[in-house]
Amino acid sequence: MRKSKKIIRSLLANIVTVFISLVILVPLVVLFLNSFKTQGEANNMSLSLPSTWQFENYKIVIEQGKLLSSFFNSLLYATLSVVIIVFVVSAAAFVISRNRKGINNWIYYFIISGIAIPINNVALMKVMQALNLVNTRLGIILLYAAINIPLSLFLCYGFISTIPREIDEAAVIDGCGPIRLFINIILPLLKPIISTLFVLNFMAIWNDFTMPLYFLNNSTKWPMTLAVYNFFGAFENSWNLVSADIILTLIPVLIVFILGQKYIVGGVSAGSVKG
Repeated sequence: MRKSKKIIRSLLANIVTVFISLVILVPLVVLFLNSFKTQGEANNMSLSLPSTWQFENYKIVIEQGKLLSSFFNSLLYATLSVVIIVFVVSAAAFVISRNRKGINNWIYYFIISGIAIPINNVALMKVMQALNLVNTRLGIILLYAAINIPLSLFLCYGFISTIPREIDEAAVIDGCGPIRLFINIILPLLKPIISTLFVLNFMAIWNDFTMPLYFLNNSTKWPMTLAVYNFFGAFENSWNLVSADIILTLIPVLIVFILGQKYIVGGVSAGSVKG
C-alpha cells in the first residue's frame, strides 16, 4: 500500500513538473517558429510550422536592428562588470570572514543591506551626473558592479566561511604573506562560488533593461535589450522579425546558463550556509 502511494505521488509530481515545463517552453517555441515565418503567418502567433522557412528574417534583423554593435556592448558591460564583482567580492569576503571584529562586521552588514534596499534612481542619477558617468560605458559598468555586489558578497562570504582557518595558518607558517595567501591558496578554492557568481551576474546584467534606459542616451552604446525595444518600436507589426530579434538576444545568455547551471545550485547552497 505504501509503495503504491509512493508511486502515485511520484507520478503526480512528474506530471506537474512536465506541465510547468511546457508552460515555460511553449512561448519560446512560438517565438522560435515565428522567427522563420512570413509577416502574415507570424501575426497568428501559433505553434504551426512555417509554410516556407524564412531564414532571411535573421539577416534583416542583424542588418537593420544594429544587433552586432549592441551584442558587443552587452558582452562588454556584462563581462567587465562580472570581473569587477568577482575580484572585489572574493577579496572583501576573505578579509571580512577572517576578521569579523570592529569595523569589518559593520561594513559587511552595511553592504549586504543593499540586497533589501530598493534603488533610488533619482539620487543615483545625481551621483552619476556629479561623477560625469552618465551616458558612458564606464559608468554603466561600474553601476552594474555596484548593484550586484551585495548579494554576491553574501554568497561568497558564506562559502569562504566553510574553508578551515588551519589552511591559512599553515600557509602563514610556510612564509605566505596576506596577498600571496589569498591569490595562491584561497582563490583556487573559490572556483565553485566564482563560477556561480559569474553565471548569475552575467545573466542578470545581460537581461537588464532599466539601467541602460535611464543612463545611456546614445543608441551606439545600447545593449541588446534596448536594441530589441527600439527594434520593436520600428517593426511592431512584423512579429516574425521581432521574434527573430528576441531569439538572437536569448541565445548568448542561454548558452551561459546551460554551461554553468551545474555550478549554480552547488555554489548557492554552499554560499548560503553561513551569513
